[in-house]
Amino acid sequence: MGRAFEFRKARKMKRWSAMSKAFTRIGKDIVMAVKDGGPDPDANSRLRAVIQNAKAVNMPKDNVERAIKRASDKSLGDYKEVLFEGYAPHGIAILIETATDNNTRTVANVRMHFNKCNGSLGTSGSVSFMFDHTCNFRINPEGLDIEELELELIDHGVDEIFEDEEDGILIYAPFESFGDIQSYLEENKLEILSSGFERIPQVTKKLSEDEAADVEKLLERIEEDDDVQNVYHTMEESSDEEDE
Repeated sequence: MGRAFEFRKARKMKRWSAMSKAFTRIGKDIVMAVKDGGPDPDANSRLRAVIQNAKAVNMPKDNVERAIKRASDKSLGDYKEVLFEGYAPHGIAILIETATDNNTRTVANVRMHFNKCNGSLGTSGSVSFMFDHTCNFRINPEGLDIEELELELIDHGVDEIFEDEEDGILIYAPFESFGDIQSYLEENKLEILSSGFERIPQVTKKLSEDEAADVEKLLERIEEDDDVQNVYHTMEESSDEEDE
């Protein structure tokens, strides 16, 4: 198993554990997808992917439909995706993905989180090079031979493919391969349970219990921010911490 497998095993959706937060994140994803490609999922591959993710976290269909309708309203403000980079205490690099309708507010809040926890907000490019930007798919394993599937997907840019007892078949590839893989899976009628993007640290750093607590304090502050979609870092995580 490679880095993608270990990364997922350690995180295991722990940053999506709060259902209300997950719904908020997906709601913003729907707005950005509709603004980008329109409200028809059949003609908007990005929206199709978000709807799959909504199902994966049991977001009610009515909520999804309302979000699509609301996003279609031209008077509704748009969310912009903004990436923040910085350092937590003890030299841990942090990468923050946000979706914001007010960048001034978001910048001020993120800077405050770093300052309050003895971290420092960096400039663009200061830590992003330490992470591999990847895409991932979770598909239904029923009736599939994973070795045959892997041979088929190699030509579409897949780096890792493995089967998990709870999650089904997991596929990891570079960020830019998302569209090609999504098209292959849909054309071959393979059921996509969820999909998305992650930033996997190239190298992680092991901290003492007290040092890790310092970093977790900052991570918790950042993750509670309404504008934050995802947070990645270079602190080594243990798989037994996955369920918070």
